Amino acid sequence: MEPTVDNTIKESEELFAKTSPGRLFLRAAIPGAAGMLVSSSFEVVDGILVGTFLGERAFAALHLSIPIIIIGFALGDLIGSGSAVPISISLGKGDYEHANEVFSFACVLNILTGFIMGLLLFLGAPAMMALMGAEGEFAELSSLYLRVFSIFLPITTITYSVDNFLRICGHIQRSFFVNVAMAVAGAVLELLFMGVFGWGIWSAALGYSLAMVISVVVAFWPFFEGRMLLKFTMPKPSLDMLSEIVKYGMPVFLETTSGRIFSILMNTALVRMGGEVAVSVYGIIMTVQSIVVMLIYGAVDAMQPAVGYNWGARRLDRVKALEKYCFATSAIIGVLGFAAIRLLPEPTVMLFLPNSEPDFVVLAVHALELFSWSLLIKWLAFATQSFMIAVGQVRLASFVSVFMVCVFPVAALFLLWPLGLDGLWLNALVTYVFCDLLCAGVLLRFRRTVHERLDRA
Repeated sequence: MEPTVDNTIKESEELFAKTSPGRLFLRAAIPGAAGMLVSSSFEVVDGILVGTFLGERAFAALHLSIPIIIIGFALGDLIGSGSAVPISISLGKGDYEHANEVFSFACVLNILTGFIMGLLLFLGAPAMMALMGAEGEFAELSSLYLRVFSIFLPITTITYSVDNFLRICGHIQRSFFVNVAMAVAGAVLELLFMGVFGWGIWSAALGYSLAMVISVVVAFWPFFEGRMLLKFTMPKPSLDMLSEIVKYGMPVFLETTSGRIFSILMNTALVRMGGEVAVSVYGIIMTVQSIVVMLIYGAVDAMQPAVGYNWGARRLDRVKALEKYCFATSAIIGVLGFAAIRLLPEPTVMLFLPNSEPDFVVLAVHALELFSWSLLIKWLAFATQSFMIAVGQVRLASFVSVFMVCVFPVAALFLLWPLGLDGLWLNALVTYVFCDLLCAGVLLRFRRTVHERLDRA
């Protein structure tokens, strides 16, 4: 029997408004963290397979182009995060018509922006690599990898949005399994293309792009059939709706673009200071970091619909209880990430580049050990930013994002420049010392503002 709209609404209200905070966190955050980790595992899978089958140069080319690829997905991330907040708040208020309008408009907007970004990246790939100092085969491999990904952007960019839409509708497990299927399909296709057919680096981008296309179709299928809380309506574009999406999505967009712009600056410095070897080492660091960060981000991001729903319903007690779980879990993940790197630095390096020379392994292990200290403190910034977005505090969230991923890292880059490569490996630690101080101030200010409003009420 197909679920009715009333039953679907009732299920969402039961999940977000009545389920105990601890149980709700377990139902949402654990699948969310696992799903985000799995869906973002293409960096890990790409790194392992490219490093194993194609060697160090291809591995370096992969990581030279990844920041630009992520920028290509940035508008999709903005639309997904930016639409999720007003949709959740509207559902909390019982305004289902506005929620459906934002949902439908966001889907169309994703396709349009994906086409524009794909065209720009395809045409500009060689110039971008040249600006970063890449030459010869190194530049050609990087450009080729980037161009294959750009061809599929009109479809794949919506991946970030549909994950949010599924969670908003209460289909957390479906979101998780779609992400798992995407990761598995991507890994199988890449293994087939590179390991069996012996194709080059372009096939790594092709394999995962095809997997993302399949996952988008599977994820949207129940929406096409009308079996979800959110329904497709005829899009009614308006400046107010676009402004609403941009406003709520801007913090994540700024974090993504600013962070990847810094990664481009970092790669440029690495090419000039240590060549392809330094880029490869940094690629390992960024891949390891992505595992920890995606676990944190997945856990707190999965709670945004619940936090936004209760904030819209003025259930501040539940908002506070849910956020306690978010911050505590983020801290635990950071500590576990630090411990894993300190215990297994050399196996981590060999996982990505099993045929590495001894000198490379020594350099990479040293870099990982210096970087690992940042994992003990960086969790606070991610948890704070996610909380600010969920409760609609866009300016504060944007403020944190810009300083976290651009202002502080660039400042640390120049501050630590005299230390050479060690200064680059220590960049994250110095950055997040300043970030944590900033986040503590933001949280105290927000808490004071909320108490003042309650006293006036």
